Amino acid sequence: MVKICGVKVLPFLVLVLMLTVVAEHGQAHPCGSTFFSALIQLIPCRAAVAPFSPIQPSELCCSAVKALGQPCLCTLVNGPPISGVDRNMALQLPDKCSANFEPCEMMKK
Repeated sequence: MVKICGVKVLPFLVLVLMLTVVAEHGQAHPCGSTFFSALIQLIPCRAAVAPFSPIQPSELCCSAVKALGQPCLCTLVNGPPISGVDRNMALQLPDKCSANFEPCEMMKK
């Protein structure tokens, strides 16, 4: 399997294709057609949301969280699993970034 920067490319491309197909069929995600963009926007937060990470979110991460907004952050957290992301750590981003968001409600999986 092809890897770029240590990330397996095939699962990522499958996710992109699935999101594109859903958006094209008018069944867009609650974040609109920007669901994939929301995932990309949170890349600066990856180190802060890795399992057992002691790393605090960077200024760039916090800017991304605030720009993304609470509804889309909650949608991402409650969406399909994202490799290398601890949902509980992601839920702490608004507090750690001083974003005045209402807490996300975790959906049971």
